[in-house]
Amino acid sequence: MAEISRGSVTTNRFALLLLLIMAAIPGHAIDFVLKDFTTLYKRELGSVRDCQKQPEHGYRVCSGALRNEGNGPYILHHGRKTDKVVVLFHGLSDSPFYFRDIAAAIHQQGHNVVVGLLPGHGKKRADADMQDSDLKSRWHEHVATLVDIASPLGGSLVLGGFSTGAALSVHHILHHDTSVSGLMLFSGALKLQDNAEKMARIWGSKWLAKIIDGHYQSEGPNPYKYPAVSGYAALVLMDVIFDIREQLEQGKSLSMPIFAAHSEADTTTPVDGVKALLAHGTADNTSFIVAEALDVCHADVVVSAPMLVSMQFDKSQVEDPEPCSIPQSNPVFAQMLATALNYLDKLQ
Repeated sequence: MAEISRGSVTTNRFALLLLLIMAAIPGHAIDFVLKDFTTLYKRELGSVRDCQKQPEHGYRVCSGALRNEGNGPYILHHGRKTDKVVVLFHGLSDSPFYFRDIAAAIHQQGHNVVVGLLPGHGKKRADADMQDSDLKSRWHEHVATLVDIASPLGGSLVLGGFSTGAALSVHHILHHDTSVSGLMLFSGALKLQDNAEKMARIWGSKWLAKIIDGHYQSEGPNPYKYPAVSGYAALVLMDVIFDIREQLEQGKSLSMPIFAAHSEADTTTPVDGVKALLAHGTADNTSFIVAEALDVCHADVVVSAPMLVSMQFDKSQVEDPEPCSIPQSNPVFAQMLATALNYLDKLQ
């Protein structure tokens, strides 16, 4: 029988004690995540600065390049690793503000939440980004990087998004990450209007879209959303959607439970796209379909009544309002949120 020296026993005990102490420091992992989170957006935005106001129980990145602090990416955390971390991405032309109430509710349920800022968004000057030939790869790389940064905050990862953010989340899972335990889609952009889909198949359409977009304007009546969707960026999104369809047609499937909230009145991203995706799922999915009779627009699915007030949308800047040009709150937002939280609660 081998002898064990007293010194080695002491060393092993010390190592065990050190590990226990490290595990007992609640902010140990959080500090590294916040540092990496800041570094990511310093690289993307060029510079960062202290925010005038940080969210309670959270951290936001602010920058002089952003239109205002509400456009910044943020983390809501509990000062420790939680059972789940939920990573969310906003839609085309808008910002992390659109997940304000959803993220807060998920955090209150006991989860850490990370809300990213997609490249080209929330900025005072976005013209170069919205015509960048590398925009699609920048989006994909950003999603992958933020997922890596956020993963230490939870025992399991739930990924999701609103509109374009939903499509990018699906794309990431199909190409890179089978370890995701849940997928949350709000107005998921898995299909666009027929004219947009047809235009995306025409050679040279992106070049033409850049000409039509002209100098892309970022200032408008909504302080948290660009006044118009970039035609070029919409065609880039269409490429993402085409790629998702190709992956599914080749036999790939989504093995994790999916939550999908969508309006039947959505003409921007018809609900058929989400239904087709759910058909490729192999788990027990949860759908919250807003009835067509309620006439809830695409962008309004994630808007609560308090959030609409905080938005401070300037209607005076809209001369000839078109359908869905002025935001409204989702009349069944509370029921939708309760369904989403119940989905998370049951998720293993």
